[in-house]
Amino acid sequence: MKIEHIALYVVDLEREKTFFETYFGATAGTLYHNKSTGFSSYFLSFTDGARLEIMTSPAVSDDEKKMARSGFIHIAFSLGSRKNVDRMTERLRLDGYTVASGPRTTGDGYYESCVLDPEGNQIELTV
Repeated sequence: MKIEHIALYVVDLEREKTFFETYFGATAGTLYHNKSTGFSSYFLSFTDGARLEIMTSPAVSDDEKKMARSGFIHIAFSLGSRKNVDRMTERLRLDGYTVASGPRTTGDGYYESCVLDPEGNQIELTV
């Protein structure tokens, strides 16, 4: 069994699509738009076969995203090395994104950092 895809509701669909294309090499499929509901989505594909569906709808609310809460909390991208984690963290910081933590070695041995995407969703960068 494998996870087929993960879905993420967003407010600004195009901005989020550009973020994942620019920094994580995502390839977006065709925009789906339901005229009667206003729902729109893209499936983003990554080189290893993983897929992320980003979705928006007029009903989406953008509530505060607390760092410690129940539910899905982050998406983790393996960058292959500590050097790549450091480089990507710095690139995102220089481009104006919030670095929430790291880079650091966690208590369980992961080397990681956590950055926030344009809407405050946590993106973990790890080896």
